Amino acid sequence: MMSWNRISRRRNVETRRIIATTSFRIVTLFAGLFILGGMVMTITSGLYSQSTMRQQIRREVENESHETFADAGVADVRHLLPVVQGLIEHEPGFHYLLQDSGQVIVAGNMLHLRPVPGERWLAWSHRLPKEINQDIVYGIGYRLDDGGYYFVGMDASPLTHLQRALWTTILWGIAGFGLIGVAGGLFLSNLILKWIETISRTARSIMQGDMSRRIPLRGTDDELDHLSESLNAMLDQNEYLIASLKQVSNDIAHDMRRPLARMRQNLERAIGAHGPSDTMHEQVECAIEDLDAALEIFSSLLKLAQLESGAWNNEMEPLDPARLLESVLEPYRSVIEDNGQRLETEIIPACPTVIGHPVLLRQAFSNLIENAVRHTPDQTTITATIMLSDKTITIEIADNGPGIPDEAMLRVIDRFVRLDTSRTHDGNGLGLTMVKAVVQLHRGTIVLSHNNPGVRCIVKLPIEL
Repeated sequence: MMSWNRISRRRNVETRRIIATTSFRIVTLFAGLFILGGMVMTITSGLYSQSTMRQQIRREVENESHETFADAGVADVRHLLPVVQGLIEHEPGFHYLLQDSGQVIVAGNMLHLRPVPGERWLAWSHRLPKEINQDIVYGIGYRLDDGGYYFVGMDASPLTHLQRALWTTILWGIAGFGLIGVAGGLFLSNLILKWIETISRTARSIMQGDMSRRIPLRGTDDELDHLSESLNAMLDQNEYLIASLKQVSNDIAHDMRRPLARMRQNLERAIGAHGPSDTMHEQVECAIEDLDAALEIFSSLLKLAQLESGAWNNEMEPLDPARLLESVLEPYRSVIEDNGQRLETEIIPACPTVIGHPVLLRQAFSNLIENAVRHTPDQTTITATIMLSDKTITIEIADNGPGIPDEAMLRVIDRFVRLDTSRTHDGNGLGLTMVKAVVQLHRGTIVLSHNNPGVRCIVKLPIEL
């Protein structure tokens, strides 16, 4: 009963969360539609009012023009002159201009105009007297029978004010929508970027060996949470498959060591039971060498599995990487000299300490030096360098030998990868893989690059803070 009540409460919480999320989206959608509809109605109403006012101004000007011509009787300057003079005195709301055929102003309260017939929108500067009001004038011009010109217009400031109000409303609406869009975009981008950064941190932790890390859920039961759950399910499946594969490899390596070791012992006893002249002696020795190589591969695989699982994390201690590298280089100096090669070192005197496993790091450095010594000819210069960079110690082992082809540079660090030029030397193709596992165990990085000529191996380890 308690389990059922718990499940029921969980379902109720999820139901309320879904209802709240859905309600918020519906309210947001309707609010956006309401604002957009309000803007559309405002713009439509403003355009309609503007059109209506323009038609009203046009009708008033046309009526005034018809009345003027009706009072004059004849459409020429002589008959229109007294009518226009009277209108100027009794109709202050209109603007008149009467010009003769020579474009000389005969009467009116406006400055000279070009005799253009039809509707005209004129700047305020054509008025007389000069006014502070800078609104435009709408009017209609007529060509008279005697070549003169007559213009009648009126102040279009209401229309101008309406246009300004409409444009102000549109601009404020655009600014409001833009502000809301920018704010919403920043909010969503910040939310998504935080989620992506969470995924990136989780991915980096998994790449560093913590296969148990998962993407934390935000508890909102939205699409991001659903995607996080799907990614976590995928990571669970991948972890299970990788663990199963590693377990199979470890079981094979572990179980095969015992029968191979017994086989080697039997072969050694067989050699001891027969004299040196026995024809099988040489073949048995070759078989023992092959068994030793197989046992070394299985031992390396088991150690590699332990490294990748983080088995040595509890055995870390502060150590001096410069002193450790010097101790690794010392036994190789005579070997390098006997091979006709040359060793150059550049190690900083006061090297900061790192948290590491001395045995594992010594083996990793030895593998890098061993590769440089074994896979380069005489007259080769091998360089070992330790440098201090931003919060990291950089260990670089380089040579000016034949180098590695471009197509093999990225895969040479993988398991069992051996180049054709190195198959004449002993090895199992796990040396650089072991070095990579040791460096990753110490939260460092390893990069192989060309030295033009030769190979440069760069290892970076974090400094103890």
